[in-house]
Amino acid sequence: MKYTLMLLLAASLWGVRAQEDALRALDLKSEAYGKIALQIWEWAEMGYQEVQSSALLQKTLADAGFRIEAGVAGIPTAFVAEYGSGSPVIGILGEFDALPGLSQQATPEKLSAGGEAGHACGHHLFGTASAAAAIAAKDWLARGGQQGTIRFYGCPAEEGGSGKVYMTRAGLFDDLDVALHWHPGDRNDASASASLANKSAKFRFHGVSAHAAGAPEKGRSALDGVEAMNAMVNLMREHIPEKARIHYVITDGGKAPNVVPDFAEVYYYARHNSREVVIDIFDRIVKAAEGAALGTGTTMDYEMIGGTYELLPNVRLQQVMHKNLEAVGGVAYTPEEMRFAEQIAKSLGSGGLQADMARGVQPFKTESQAYGSTDVGDVSFAVPTAGLRIATWVPGTPAHSWQAVAAGGTSIGLKGMMVAAKTLAATAIDLFKDPKALAEGRAEFLERRGADFKYIPLLGDRPPALDYRE
Repeated sequence: MKYTLMLLLAASLWGVRAQEDALRALDLKSEAYGKIALQIWEWAEMGYQEVQSSALLQKTLADAGFRIEAGVAGIPTAFVAEYGSGSPVIGILGEFDALPGLSQQATPEKLSAGGEAGHACGHHLFGTASAAAAIAAKDWLARGGQQGTIRFYGCPAEEGGSGKVYMTRAGLFDDLDVALHWHPGDRNDASASASLANKSAKFRFHGVSAHAAGAPEKGRSALDGVEAMNAMVNLMREHIPEKARIHYVITDGGKAPNVVPDFAEVYYYARHNSREVVIDIFDRIVKAAEGAALGTGTTMDYEMIGGTYELLPNVRLQQVMHKNLEAVGGVAYTPEEMRFAEQIAKSLGSGGLQADMARGVQPFKTESQAYGSTDVGDVSFAVPTAGLRIATWVPGTPAHSWQAVAAGGTSIGLKGMMVAAKTLAATAIDLFKDPKALAEGRAEFLERRGADFKYIPLLGDRPPALDYRE
């Protein structure tokens, strides 16, 4: 009996040391991972165009001993990297797409770098940290001879392209025990988070061109169709649930004022924390478009671009994530980083820098308010999922801003990235060692999802919208 206890104690101590070694290895490789992230930041490739970014992450994982399956789910830049065999199977999600129109240098003053896009949501950090975590978990598996499989999912086009929805539809997550993810932010938080369901489409109006002054009666303006649609949707805002959101941008309104435009296009999003409400709102938007075409003598068609579920939280798995985040800790600024952060805070008009938000970890909450959308929502209805947010931006910075791009290109962003990598790696290792936590997470997942759940993608059976950023 005493000998058995000694063996168990030795195994436990080895497990602790092995996990510490895996996290220490991340520190030793932080400079290399920083170079990868900054290279992806420089490329700033938009959704489904992330050819170089995807290839760099694939090479990084292949060099570390992962098997690579590229071009999954009919998407050239999507891939799966895998190491190990058997159960449990733990996946880590990574993104790497940039946003259009948000080019910015790594300076605390607004100063365009001259490019078409920028990493205003920090996905260069997201993809790199997730790959680093997967490699650390792989190294832990390899050293201990532990059975299990670690997978990295290269997920393109999160920003409106719904890349993970196509991957979910293709069944790529079905055999996972758990999927882990993270996202850049302005604080450190591993609470049970939420997100909004989202449907998006491009509405295209077709009219008749004519000279706007010489023969206006012969024209039928496609732009009139877009503007009439927008007017009706804006009136509709009074009659939708309070927490719903509708956004649009006119992507093509004609080319010259003296030509009646025979083509115009408007790009719409509809969001709410219930996908059923989103479906209803989107159907009403379509009716507004149909009415606008009828009233302006034009025709209309639309293309579904994206559609994502709300996020299904998992408190049990988030508790494991939160414990590891507290152990890793937050982001401490050097004096130089502090000066940068203070200038960013001033540009935000936030009333001063709150550096404690970056240094500390937010208290754990079992539920939170949803503001944005993510295609991780669909993954969360396929497999138990846990995630966190890490302070890669100056506290107070909103996503999709030039300030987010700027910080993401500095050591502030890279420090936060490594906090995320360590927390994801430690959580994956904990879950490999704890079948009880996995079972409890699975039970909660099945209860929240419901016995009668059937996955129906909000974007239907359309193929991936590979040209939506063109």
